[in-house]
Amino acid sequence: MGDISPEKRSGCGILNAVFGRRSIWPRRSTSTGSVQSSSPNNITRIPSSPISKRHRGGSNDAFLDSSDNHKQVDRIIARPLRNHSKSPPVHQQHQASQASYQETAVTRNQHGYVQKKKVPQESLGISGELDSMITDHQRSKGSSTLVRASSSNVMLMGDLGNLRQPGGNVDTNPSNVFYPVNEKCSTSVNVVKKKEGSEKPSSSPLCRALSTRMDPEELKIMGNEDYKNGRFAEALALYEAAISIDPNKASYRSNKSAALTALGRLLDAAFECREAIKIDPFYQRAHNRLATLYVRLGETEKAAHHFKQSGSEADPDYMTKARRVQIHLNKCSEAKKLRDWNTLLKEAGFAIAAGADSAPLIFGLKAEALLKMNRHQEAMETMGKGPDFDIGECVKFFGPIGSASLLLFRAQVDMAAGRFDDALAAVERASTLDTNNKEANMILRHARAVTIARSNGNELFKAGRYSEACVAYGEGLGHDPYNAVLLCNRAACRSKLGQFEKAIEDCSSALEVRAGYAKARLRRADLYAKMQNWAACVQDCEVLMKENPDDEEAATIWKEAKAQLGKPRD
Repeated sequence: MGDISPEKRSGCGILNAVFGRRSIWPRRSTSTGSVQSSSPNNITRIPSSPISKRHRGGSNDAFLDSSDNHKQVDRIIARPLRNHSKSPPVHQQHQASQASYQETAVTRNQHGYVQKKKVPQESLGISGELDSMITDHQRSKGSSTLVRASSSNVMLMGDLGNLRQPGGNVDTNPSNVFYPVNEKCSTSVNVVKKKEGSEKPSSSPLCRALSTRMDPEELKIMGNEDYKNGRFAEALALYEAAISIDPNKASYRSNKSAALTALGRLLDAAFECREAIKIDPFYQRAHNRLATLYVRLGETEKAAHHFKQSGSEADPDYMTKARRVQIHLNKCSEAKKLRDWNTLLKEAGFAIAAGADSAPLIFGLKAEALLKMNRHQEAMETMGKGPDFDIGECVKFFGPIGSASLLLFRAQVDMAAGRFDDALAAVERASTLDTNNKEANMILRHARAVTIARSNGNELFKAGRYSEACVAYGEGLGHDPYNAVLLCNRAACRSKLGQFEKAIEDCSSALEVRAGYAKARLRRADLYAKMQNWAACVQDCEVLMKENPDDEEAATIWKEAKAQLGKPRD
């Protein structure tokens, strides 16, 4: 018998598992008839036919050596029983082999005897192992909820369809997702999970085993393609899948950082760059990516350090931005020490425009300058334009001292907006993070006094004790004279007491610092109506209806005021 090469011996994993590896013997004749042999096992030798080759799932040349000197060979098959008329269907052979292909290549069945031969586990190949895993999983579950399809894409677990299927809910957890693999990858298996009602399937060992068989480089390549086409969420999921398979590859972390940056998750992106640099401290592209993130987040000194480590990958444009931002930040620090709020406002704006477009501390400096200048509405809008990072993530990135400063900025803006409870919680946490911050302790006392005064005034107003409520709100204004909410609340008390002119003064003071405070403007319009100042009433109502066309209360007052203006004067 001729020797079989290692490539032929291992064969195809799936075919070898289903049909078994059969020995190849020298061919004696091309006749279709069988010649009885004198073998003691009473085994008949017949030549390989095209039909038998098709049953093996291969082409005519699949098991032949490419050499011209290699002789044609026959293979030994079992002699059928007397009452056997035809071979069993292919699918029956497949089912029989699946049950025991790990032990033997060929088994004994009801139709006759076939040669039995051990098959090493490693000869099955990855596809054979996956096929076995699917079979074992179906048998253990007692059902066939997992079915194999013919495509070579791996489908999502939970929602039918590919990762890029529009409208599908994509689970970005690598352990819960079957990520699509390359069409050329021989290890791909299509597994579709059937939906049963509204319950979503949970992760299984089979799912995790399949994901670990995928090539992380293929996943990265597919993620790069999605990233180039603007599908950042899909790219992120693929990069995360590659990391779950090979967590010690710096390029996967760096690419994930790029996807997170495109999705606006800058802190997460910076954390991934840090991980990439931990894996490979000399990875210049990761250093450059982290440096550009530091510029956008206002950490220019750290950016300069990583630009030095970037080598040829350093972005010259961002290096220029970093220098400009640093110049403006130095001027901001000097202006705050001198309490020069106009200069602080100007330089903070320049720093943001120069490249620190996602720096929460710089936005906080700008908002603080506006608050000190009693431009509360603009301060609120400034903080709204800045990034809204989770404070826990900020502590990891900026440290406790920087995060405490950010909390103080937020607390002051919350106070101006009337969110007293939020302001108190923010300043209390800031005091915990930076116990030596004198400004935090001062703002904490201030916030507590204002919050208590507002709470007392509200209780008194509900009880109909308007004079006492007016005094309580006044105590709060003693700590925060330009607080629009306290001014508007005191105006309500004065309106109840018939002090319309004083009430209008309070409303006007509130609108000076918060021009968009609709409650104060509506209250002033009502007071103008009570004083029969119809022209001023109409003006305030028109401003309200322009900002909010669905304001029915303003529309009602406006109609009444317009009707009164149309009447002839006595």
